[in-house]
Amino acid sequence: MRTAILPVLLSHRRVRNPLSAAQVVLFLCLCIGFVMIAYPMFWIIMSSLKTSREITTEIWSLPTTPLWRNYVIAWRSGISQYFLNSMIVTISTILGVIVVASLAGYGLSRYRMLWTNLVLIPIMGGMMLNPQVCLIPLYRILTNLGIRNTLLALIVPYIAFRLPMHTLIIRSFFLAIPREIEESALMDGCTGFQIYGHIFVPMSRPILVTSAILTSYYAWNEFMFALIFIDSNRYRTIPAGLMNFRDALQVDYGPLLAGMVISALPIMIFFISVQKYFVRGLLAGSVKG
Repeated sequence: MRTAILPVLLSHRRVRNPLSAAQVVLFLCLCIGFVMIAYPMFWIIMSSLKTSREITTEIWSLPTTPLWRNYVIAWRSGISQYFLNSMIVTISTILGVIVVASLAGYGLSRYRMLWTNLVLIPIMGGMMLNPQVCLIPLYRILTNLGIRNTLLALIVPYIAFRLPMHTLIIRSFFLAIPREIEESALMDGCTGFQIYGHIFVPMSRPILVTSAILTSYYAWNEFMFALIFIDSNRYRTIPAGLMNFRDALQVDYGPLLAGMVISALPIMIFFISVQKYFVRGLLAGSVKG
């Protein structure tokens, strides 16, 4: 009986095809790329738990006794204020971009008139505008408005420069939503804002999360505006504040590296927590756009 069943089991066993040379090369390239990206971050985290002497003399070794107080020193040396400012600026920028871009994308995708195509021209032109070109005019405008050296001096330009791209991305996603859904909602007595809030926003969650991730990465790491438009140390964000943080700690490398880890941690956690929506948004944009 066992002899009769054995050939059947062997015939159903999946035969694995050997890897081709191209697949092996691709796998090796991916491994090398992973090491090149992950190792610097690993080294910074390990070095942030060392003393300054260990960092300079034992570069490649693990910390003998992890010094968690480096993070306490970094937090109390000013990184906490920079962290709070960056959180306020980033969250405000995300909310502003998502709300305005989704409303604009909804209007441009559903109300097809002659003027809608005309509106797309300056929006596409805004994508080609280099922020460095607008530096001096923006500086004077913010000064005349009385909001330079405040967090609004960063939030308003960040929203303005991210709106064109995300408006077009969200609009392309909205165009792929069947009009039959909208017509059914209109027959049920829904208004335009109700259709937007109860139908379009839930259906477009992946693309909205994708826009939020891209916007958060920009707002959290932007350096030029944060350095030029903010003079007071009280309102500096992490990218510009790390310069003062470095000067204050001088050669105390442990807390300095701990501050770098703290500055990178929120974006990493945010991306990991919404990674599945980010991938869905990219796939949806590539197919529906």
